[in-house]
Amino acid sequence: MPLDVTAKGVYVIAPTPFHPDGRLDEPSLDRMTDFYLGTAGADGMTILGVMGEAPKLDGAESLAVSRRIISRAGKAGIIVGVTAPGFAAMRALARGVMEAGAAGVMIAPPNHLRNDDAVVAYFHQAVEAIGSDIPWVLQDYPQLFQVQMTPTVIRRIVMDLPSCVMLKHEDWPGLEKITALRRFQAEGSMRPLSILCGNGGIFLDFEMARGADGAMTGYAFPDMLVDIVRLSREGKRDAAQDLFDAHLPMIRYELQPGVGLAVRKYVLMRRGIIASDAQRRPGAAMSATARDEVEYLLSRLGRHDARAKLPALG
Repeated sequence: MPLDVTAKGVYVIAPTPFHPDGRLDEPSLDRMTDFYLGTAGADGMTILGVMGEAPKLDGAESLAVSRRIISRAGKAGIIVGVTAPGFAAMRALARGVMEAGAAGVMIAPPNHLRNDDAVVAYFHQAVEAIGSDIPWVLQDYPQLFQVQMTPTVIRRIVMDLPSCVMLKHEDWPGLEKITALRRFQAEGSMRPLSILCGNGGIFLDFEMARGADGAMTGYAFPDMLVDIVRLSREGKRDAAQDLFDAHLPMIRYELQPGVGLAVRKYVLMRRGIIASDAQRRPGAAMSATARDEVEYLLSRLGRHDARAKLPALG
């Protein structure tokens, strides 16, 4: 089903599995999809995002990966990142994945935008390029893209462009932004909008309390994120907080710039979800010391969450 403003829950940001020689690992892609949407209980997946190494794939590979995941996902919603330097490539991928059955696409602003009007104009042009019939997610990640979007700017984009149905909220600090956007809705000055949050889930406990609809991030224990969102919806805030607190050291470690993807892929490999923690070059690998630190964190986490009790390394 096409993505709309009622979307909620957890849409896992998926890495792209590779063999050590850089080839796409299709069996791991299938196993990862089955785990996220089956065992972990996620509502959907977001692919070809920042942590999906999208710039390292060519156009044909991007479309092939998307089609494979979409065909395996059943009724689960698949959102595809289509951010590109030019609108021709963005349009080609957006139209291609929607024809394959994607629920929607995600677009981030380029880092050269320096004022509010330029930001709003860019998204007008992006929608004109991909077509106003495609539902899309506005990615707000100023730490990476170096583009600041205030709540007022987001409201302008949402009100100008009805095909914008979701905000991927990754500002930091960003709790007051969620509050401001929900206040706009309550006042009637902004139409309803789904808000899913990123940043490895590091503020998910409070983001849910502020009115977020769920998470769109890629922590190596997405099944924990599903639990946090469920417990928050059920009003079991202390139970959600206890689980969050147990995972916080691992979340923090994985959130490190540069090496974070290597940590995430390593833990997913240790959990048996992907066969290799390989990244396509260029990529930041973990040192032996970092691996020891991750194993230490896993051993501590395993005292509180059985999902982290992993077989000993040989």
